[in-house]
Amino acid sequence: MAETEPHSASSPEDETSPVPVNHNFMVPKKEICMVPDMGKWKRSQAYADYMGFVLTLNEGVKGKKLTCEYKVSETIEKLLVLLGTLDRWIDETPPADQPSRFGNKAFRTWYAKLDQEAEALVSAVIPEDKAAAAPEIAVYLKESVGNSTRIDYGTGHEAAFAIFLCCLCKIGALTVDDQLAIIFKVFDRYLEVMRKLQKTYRMEPAGSQGVWGLDDFQFLPFIWGSAQFIDHPTLEPRHFVDEKVVNENHKDYMFLECIKFINEMKTGPFAEHSNQLWNISAVPTWSKVNQGLVRMYKAECLEKFPVIQHFKFGSLLSIQAVKP
Repeated sequence: MAETEPHSASSPEDETSPVPVNHNFMVPKKEICMVPDMGKWKRSQAYADYMGFVLTLNEGVKGKKLTCEYKVSETIEKLLVLLGTLDRWIDETPPADQPSRFGNKAFRTWYAKLDQEAEALVSAVIPEDKAAAAPEIAVYLKESVGNSTRIDYGTGHEAAFAIFLCCLCKIGALTVDDQLAIIFKVFDRYLEVMRKLQKTYRMEPAGSQGVWGLDDFQFLPFIWGSAQFIDHPTLEPRHFVDEKVVNENHKDYMFLECIKFINEMKTGPFAEHSNQLWNISAVPTWSKVNQGLVRMYKAECLEKFPVIQHFKFGSLLSIQAVKP
């Protein structure tokens, strides 16, 4: 699919017609059970909506810093409160003493709290007249923090959070005016909370047998983060492997926040522990990096059965084929 694929109704810019009042919400369920089902996913409204959402946001952040000025709506503020609650629960749920280093079982206690409270948390964010959407949208919030059985986290969980935000656009809780705040405020805060989870409970990277992601856990902030750098007067892709550049600029650029976290978590030469990223530092321009990452995201995440088999589909993220 070309990078300029048509944007669907899930893009924040099309929010003039959110779901109708009498819309039938439903609790999302798995639909991709076998490898041959992948064709159904790629032809689905869900795929078109999700990629449309990712690419619309990608366009919106081009050339903009995290610290630039933008509108912060009431829904954005409520989402930050929600993420603050998840963060506080980590503080209230210290890691358990256990022999194995990875996969601290206290994560299950933390997750049980989210499992119990998710609908109430979502209800507090969405308009009252859309209260019926809470059970459907809450599923994506619960899916976005990792797996409580395996105590792992990967790009499928990250995608669930983007789908959660996409659903909020679809019901009209978020609008086109929220585009920058969706990434710079909400998604950025989500990443902070996920890093804290990963560190506190020593979560395993999901799918680590064959690394789908650029680093062990995330992908989207590299796409949107590379878009921020497009047409930057001085910083080129080759600069992000320079720790001084990272330390001086990470507060402005999501991409460098990710690199900073990798540098904190891993030791040894960057080229060895993060080979995919090292290769990207040789690409001449940020727009080439951005286009390449979108292609790579489709190929390495969205077209991989081990990732997509966990996706859930409902009325907002529909498995139905795109109407011709």
